[in-house]
Amino acid sequence: MFSQMSVQGDDLPSAAKGRLNAMRGEGAQSGLFTSDLSVNEFLLVREAGFDPVGLVIGSSVYHIGFQFSGWKQNMEVEVLTQAMYQARGLAMKRMEEEANALGADGIVGVRLVITSYEWGESMAEFLAIGTAIRSRNGERFRNSNGKPFTSDLSGQDFWTLLKSGYRPAGMVMGNCVYHVAHMSLGQVMKQVGRNVEYTNFTQAIYEARELAMERMQKEASALGAKGIVGVTIEKDSRSWGSHIIEFFAVGTAVLPISTETQVSPPGLMLSLNN
Repeated sequence: MFSQMSVQGDDLPSAAKGRLNAMRGEGAQSGLFTSDLSVNEFLLVREAGFDPVGLVIGSSVYHIGFQFSGWKQNMEVEVLTQAMYQARGLAMKRMEEEANALGADGIVGVRLVITSYEWGESMAEFLAIGTAIRSRNGERFRNSNGKPFTSDLSGQDFWTLLKSGYRPAGMVMGNCVYHVAHMSLGQVMKQVGRNVEYTNFTQAIYEARELAMERMQKEASALGAKGIVGVTIEKDSRSWGSHIIEFFAVGTAVLPISTETQVSPPGLMLSLNN
């Protein structure tokens, strides 16, 4: 659905490159790692056989376009859907580029944050941040593309996942920005004082949520994942108005550690956070 994004190391600012060089062991601050892991998470990540190598971030300040939608029409606002997806994707890829520069096997505890500034209502910063980690025994944990895996699992959940015989394949996401049709005055008046389902609203919300879930599962299938754990589905109207809503589905795609287990992409296992 969306165009492919290319992000290279040259995308990183000079200050970030200097920080990464220091964490790689170059300069006066050689060997110093940074991490947003709690003490318990830090200990469990090490218990799982990994060392934190650095806090990694990616950022994209993105202008979000506009698309007209019919007053009485349920429809996806594709311009907004693509903008929100691509902006998050750019931030994620720059974070992955930092982890790759550190020689990391993956990133745990990834958070995606959207911040608005006074520069303009249609502009926002998309930030991805997490802790890059590296296996101590040299075992390969990178994804099928040879890049560090990403995961929004906490240190505790990462340890538990490995102990259960699974490993992260990558953080996967899907979204849908949807316009929910307005009701006419006549429709509102017909339902005054009655217990009745608003089927128009139900269908719109249902479809938007399902589109986000379907796109997340498609990303997991592309990684050959067996399932997705820790799925959350968020909704946000931002500044678009009360009848335009984004549903954002995100989770960590997982694979069995055992090479004897055959992975079948169709029929992905989903696990939702309450």
